[in-house]
Amino acid sequence: MTARAEIDQTGTTDRSRTEYGADTWEWLRDAACVGADPELFFPVGESDPAAEQVARAKAVCHSCPVERQCLAWALDTGRTSGVWGGTDEDERRRMRRNERRRVPAQRGRQAAGPGGTRRPRTHGQRRGPEEA
Repeated sequence: MTARAEIDQTGTTDRSRTEYGADTWEWLRDAACVGADPELFFPVGESDPAAEQVARAKAVCHSCPVERQCLAWALDTGRTSGVWGGTDEDERRRMRRNERRRVPAQRGRQAAGPGGTRRPRTHGQRRGPEEA
């Protein structure tokens, strides 16, 4: 069995449906893609035909009343393939990367490592004036 066979028409596995519960899936009833061919939303490659397929899939998404819920779900569950909520893989990857950049790095004891001790400097790091 291939990974593709384990994905249903919404591109999800049984595990992701049970983790999120039935209420989470209520929005899907109103989705514009419900009657569409699932293959439309999973183009293969980056050639002109695949790009055209992505554009057609996004057009379905942009006409959908639950586009925002779909995108939020795709980001929350880490969908890495296909068109979800009007976005392709690259667009969602950028969104996740931008979101991680907005979250400030933890400081204090956590940043120093277990026990509050500083991590050893790796080769090539510059020394500050107090260490020179």
